[in-house]
Amino acid sequence: MQAAVISKPHHAPLWLVAFSILLPTSFSCLATSATNVAIPHISGYFGSTIDEANWIITSYMIANACLILMSGWIESVLGRKRFLKIFIGIFTIGSLICAMAPNLNLMVLGRLIQGIGGGPMTPVSQAILLAAFPPDKRGIAMSLYGLAVMVFAILGPTFGGFIVDNADWQWIYLVNIPVGILSISMVHANIEEIETEKHHTKTDFPGMVALVLWLLSMQVVLDKGQQYNWFDCAWISWLAGFSACALAFFIVWEIECKSPLINLRLFKDRNFLIGTILSASINMLVFSSIVLIPQFLQNLMGYTAILSGFALAPRIVSCVLMMIAINPLMKIFDNRILIALGFFFLGISILFFINLNLSVSFIYIAIPQVLMGVGVIMTFIPVSALVLGTLPKSELTNGASLHNLCKSTMTAVIASVASTLVARHAQIHQVYLVKNLSNFNLIFQQKFSSLVHTFMANASGTFAGTKTNMYLYKSLLTQSRLMAYVDVFTIFALIAFLLIPFAFYLKTNTDSQK
Repeated sequence: MQAAVISKPHHAPLWLVAFSILLPTSFSCLATSATNVAIPHISGYFGSTIDEANWIITSYMIANACLILMSGWIESVLGRKRFLKIFIGIFTIGSLICAMAPNLNLMVLGRLIQGIGGGPMTPVSQAILLAAFPPDKRGIAMSLYGLAVMVFAILGPTFGGFIVDNADWQWIYLVNIPVGILSISMVHANIEEIETEKHHTKTDFPGMVALVLWLLSMQVVLDKGQQYNWFDCAWISWLAGFSACALAFFIVWEIECKSPLINLRLFKDRNFLIGTILSASINMLVFSSIVLIPQFLQNLMGYTAILSGFALAPRIVSCVLMMIAINPLMKIFDNRILIALGFFFLGISILFFINLNLSVSFIYIAIPQVLMGVGVIMTFIPVSALVLGTLPKSELTNGASLHNLCKSTMTAVIASVASTLVARHAQIHQVYLVKNLSNFNLIFQQKFSSLVHTFMANASGTFAGTKTNMYLYKSLLTQSRLMAYVDVFTIFALIAFLLIPFAFYLKTNTDSQK
C-alpha cells in the first residue's frame, strides 16, 4: 500500500493553481460533447456510415474510462507534475492526429489517444483542488471544478454546431493544440510536485486487463445492440455475458488483491457511495438531454447543428450565474436541501418536454434549459463537495478516480440507452398508430381523399394515390418518433423526482464533526 501523501506548500496563488489545472480539463470535456453534433459531418467526410463513425465516440469513452480508474496508480508512479504534463501532451497529440486524419481508422486512433490523455484530467483536477484549497473554501473550489466539467460539457454542442456550420469540423480538435501547449507550461510553473514514499508493490495487471475487457465489450454491446436487435443476436448475447463475467472478476479481484488498481472498499463510506450514485444520475439526466434534444430538433424539426446548439445555450448562462451564487448558498443552507431542490429543478425542466409537438417554438425549447442549468449546479457542486469530504487525504485521488469512472460509465451507457429507448418506443407507437390508417376510419378516408385531390393537380390519379400513401406513412413515422421522445423524457423526469430523498442520506461537514 502507498503511504500518506506529503504535500509541499503551494507558492503560486490559488487562482493560478486552479486555472492551470482546469484549463486542460475544461477543453477535454468540451471535445467530448462537441464531437457528438459533428458525427454526421465527419461520417460524410470519410464516406462512412453513422454506425461506423460512432466508433469515434466509443473509442474516446473506452480509453477515457480506463485511464480514469488507473489515474491514481499512474500518479503514484510518475509524480503529479510529470503525470499532468505527460497526459496533457498525449491529449494534444491525439487532437493533432484527429485534425489531420486522412481516413476513419486514423481518426478513431486519434480519438483513442485523446481519451488516454483526457481521462485522468477530471479526477486529478478534483483531487488537486480539494487538497490545495482550505476546507472553508472548498465550495469555491468545487464551483470552479463544476465550471470546467459541467459548463464546458454543456457548451460542447453549441461550440461544435458553430464550428461545423461555419468552418471545417477539424477545428474542433485544432483549438486543443495551443491550449495543450499553454497548459503544459502553466502546470510546470504553477503546480507543486508531491513527495510520496514508494514501496515496491506488484502492478495489478490482472485488474487492468479485466477493466479494459469489461469496458471494451460493454461499449461494443451498447453501440451495436440496437443495430443487431440486442439479444436476438447470438454474438451480442455472448459478448454481453463475457462483459458481465469480466466485471464480476474485476470486482472480486480488486477486493481480494493486496495491491489493487483501485480501492473498491471506498464504497463503504456512505457519502462516497450515495454521492457517486447521485453524481452518476446527474450525468445521466444532463447528457441524455444533450443527446436527445439535438436529435429531436435536427431530425424532426429540421434545425441546423448550430441552431440546435443555441437551443441548449440558455443553460450555460444559468449555470454561470448559479456558479456565482452557489458558494454563498452553501454557507447559508444545508447542502442536502440544495441538492434536493436541484433534482426538483432538473425534474421540472425535463417535464416541459412531455408536451412536445412539431409546432413548438424555439423559446419553448430554450426556457427549460434555464431551469436545467440551475438544477445542474445546485446538485453537482454540493455533491462534489460532500462525496470526497469524508475520505482520508491519502485516498482522495483514488476516490476521485473511482467516482469519475462511475460517472463516465453512466455517460457512455446513457448515450446508447436513450437512443435505444426512443427507437423501441417509436416501434411500439407505430404498431398502435397504424391501426388508424384503415379504410374503415372515416377521418382517414376524408384525409386520404383530400390529399389525393391536392396531388392530382400536378400528377395522375395513380401517382397521386401512391404519393398520398407515402406522405401519410411518413407522417406516421414522425408522430410515432415524437411520442417516443415524450415517453423517454417522462421517464427521466420521474427518475429526477425519485432521486430527491437520497440527498438527505448524505452527511454534511457538521454531521461529521459531531
